[in-house]
Amino acid sequence: LVSYGPNLAAIWRQSAIIVAKVLKGIKPAELPVEQPTKFELVMNLGTAKSLDLSIPPSVLLRADEVIE
Repeated sequence: LVSYGPNLAAIWRQSAIIVAKVLKGIKPAELPVEQPTKFELVMNLGTAKSLDLSIPPSVLLRADEVIE
């Protein structure tokens, strides 16, 4: 119905940067802990309809992705 969480593509990119640093010789213990910085809101209208729920247009406008 609704998902709000980190953008997976951004996490993969961030992970690749960390791996590249480790491969260049930086010790993992020397790297700072990083948190996701980009989050996304996904709404599934099909699930909402099957549950007989209506999602206000104002909420749909805020969604990063709407699944029909």
